[in-house]
Amino acid sequence: MQNTAEDISNAASGHKANLSNPNTSEASKAHSKEVLDNMPNQPHYGQEEQNVSKNPNQVAGGLKAAINNDTIPDSGKQKAQEKLDQM
Repeated sequence: MQNTAEDISNAASGHKANLSNPNTSEASKAHSKEVLDNMPNQPHYGQEEQNVSKNPNQVAGGLKAAINNDTIPDSGKQKAQEKLDQM
């Protein structure tokens, strides 16, 4: 295991599944709980880029697309317009 964010996330997912599985032993569940409690506090898969600032032009383009998308409800279009107005 390379301990990348994806590896850590996959391991955590497996241990969480073990905790909720009624067919696993209490010893196995205790081990999974211990592993989860001792996992490093690192970002899980998909969270690495959360601190990267977003391109305002792309955000505005997405909001404009939402406003003009017929499948978006009026409340969503209104929220998108409000966010666009705040930019």
